[in-house]
Amino acid sequence: MSLLPDYVERVYAGVLGKIIGVYLGRPFEGWSYGRMMAELGEINYYVHEKRGAPLIVTDDDITGTFTFLRAMPDYGNTLALTPAQIGQTWLNYLIEKRTILWWGGLGNSTEHTAYLRLKHGIPAPQSGSMALNGKVVAEQIGAQIFIDGWAMIAPGDPALAVDLARRAASVSHDGEAIYGAQVIAAMESLAFVEPDIAVLLDTAVTFIPQDSVIYRMIGDLRNWRERVPDWREAFGLLAAQYGYDKYGGNCHMVPNHGLIVLSLLWGDDDFQKTLMIVNTCGWDTDCNSGNVGCLMGIKNGLAGIEAGPDYRGPVADRMFLPTADGGRAITDALTEAFHIANVGRALAGEAPLAPKGGARFHFEMPGAVQGWLPEDSVESRGTLTVENVAGRSLAGKRSLALHYRGVAVGRPARAATATFTPPDAARMPGYDLLASPTLYPGQTVRARVVAAAANAMPVTCGLYLRVYGEGERLRHLPGPSAALAPGAAQEFVWRIPDMDGDPIAEIGVEINSVKRAEGDLYLDYLTWDGTPDVALTRPGHTGTMWQRAWVNAVDQVSHWGENYRLIQNEGVGLLMQGTREWTDYRVTADVTPHLVKSAGVAARVQGMRRYYALLLYRDSAELPTKARLVKMCDAPHVLAEVDFPWTFGETHTLSLEVSGATVRAWIDGAALFAVTDVQPLTGGAVALVCEEGRTATNVVRVQPM
Repeated sequence: MSLLPDYVERVYAGVLGKIIGVYLGRPFEGWSYGRMMAELGEINYYVHEKRGAPLIVTDDDITGTFTFLRAMPDYGNTLALTPAQIGQTWLNYLIEKRTILWWGGLGNSTEHTAYLRLKHGIPAPQSGSMALNGKVVAEQIGAQIFIDGWAMIAPGDPALAVDLARRAASVSHDGEAIYGAQVIAAMESLAFVEPDIAVLLDTAVTFIPQDSVIYRMIGDLRNWRERVPDWREAFGLLAAQYGYDKYGGNCHMVPNHGLIVLSLLWGDDDFQKTLMIVNTCGWDTDCNSGNVGCLMGIKNGLAGIEAGPDYRGPVADRMFLPTADGGRAITDALTEAFHIANVGRALAGEAPLAPKGGARFHFEMPGAVQGWLPEDSVESRGTLTVENVAGRSLAGKRSLALHYRGVAVGRPARAATATFTPPDAARMPGYDLLASPTLYPGQTVRARVVAAAANAMPVTCGLYLRVYGEGERLRHLPGPSAALAPGAAQEFVWRIPDMDGDPIAEIGVEINSVKRAEGDLYLDYLTWDGTPDVALTRPGHTGTMWQRAWVNAVDQVSHWGENYRLIQNEGVGLLMQGTREWTDYRVTADVTPHLVKSAGVAARVQGMRRYYALLLYRDSAELPTKARLVKMCDAPHVLAEVDFPWTFGETHTLSLEVSGATVRAWIDGAALFAVTDVQPLTGGAVALVCEEGRTATNVVRVQPM
């Protein structure tokens, strides 16, 4: 499989189209056409403000799409990937009743039903089978809404996309749901190389049974298109023959797949009109709009998205992906596009791309701002706008322009991007945002800023942080700064200082001047690396964002008495913090087990079922207590074990060190284990571990070795 020169840009356009579609359709999900027309009219732009809702939201359509695809890199980017491995990916990244899915219960929510099958040892594809779950449950919409990523890693190869779609969809669905997902996957894959909707449909239907409902419905819609010019009349025909009254459950695949095809046939190949139709019709608007947006984004590229109103500006690439991998929850469309494209490149035998040396913020696509926005605060009174522009980069092609006006003493201009849960997302309705910060004390930030040669005077430019503190208020922490003369460039290097336990909310660039100034600066890149040097503990105030920095996958967590009291009723629970970029480090914690099967600390945590753990363990009251070094990778593997005397209520200091393929462990300063793992987990967060009982900890310390 050879990749097109514009492959990455098409993927980026697909990701943008997906999130734009979801954000557009989310505020009125589940509405009927009648209610839509009565209360909102045709949906030609975002209506979140009319509904009193935020624009950037957590949503299962986005999170599932960009999470379940991680099965590919987690299992080596191989075409031998199985449905069972994709099912394991569900178990790794989902936190039961908290992330990604609608947790509607067994036999009610298709995805929750499949999760429970997987949890109790029934592998995919049996977990989603009609034989086990029944026809109505198996044929709901979820197989379609999560499918876009599988198509984007198979550009121009619809047969492969259809095969991958079947494997992924079968984790939770069967029958018509899989056929609908395969049609979308085939069309999106072929859209990389073919612009004609008719050809996309001609090809897609060759992959599904001719006696299927999906096949027949697509044929009917195409026939209606020949004689019915008005999409509203066509929707009436669709609702009459394939509506919810005929296809039951909570949200069936068939009616909603019909709306996608209808919007594509009557949308005149226009991004805005196609999304208007699929949203105005109602039903499962965010799901349908997300699929349509992704397909149209891939097919028509960035130019197609920008041909109408400004859908990109308000979004600013921002995305939330709350999973058990909390360090990737605060992300952006460009970052996720490169993740996807690098899977596609791996399948094509090509090396991964890492623009500007792997910089986190590199801006290497037209229009990409990666969540950078002017800061809206009382302190920042200068006027500033941001814009992606060509040039002004040492190692790339693009940069982020910071256009400042009216900057003067006491009137700085600032632009920033989130590194943790933004204030307006902390109490978001609907799906919770579980996230860890992405930037920590001890890490080193690097940034390059260039001043336009046409600037009339020098300005002072510097980096800054905003940090959560008392009452969830943000405090400003200035970093290094320098005077930038017109045409000058400055490299900033900043080792992040200790924050006394408070999480970092955002990082930004600040512009000051001794007298009123206007001009342009260009942010070439901003990134950070290194191991944190941080004590994760309770700050000296009553603010609560330090608690939210932990991704909670424990039945109960209390911060009363001890800083962290974990209670797990059944199975294993984790309280996690950190990112995949943490590789070699030592984690140390005081652990006080109370009536528990096992308790301890974990390193290189990549979710619920991928980590190393040092545990105080007891099998029963009669057996000797033990210390165990465990590698969890889908299932637990004991790497080493010794008898170790410990009792309930007794505190021990546990240290776990990961360096390359070597894992070492200490308890109370005494070395216990040193193991070389031939297939090591290469990076990840830290966690406290609790299995069936209660344990307590006051401080978790992460340090370079």
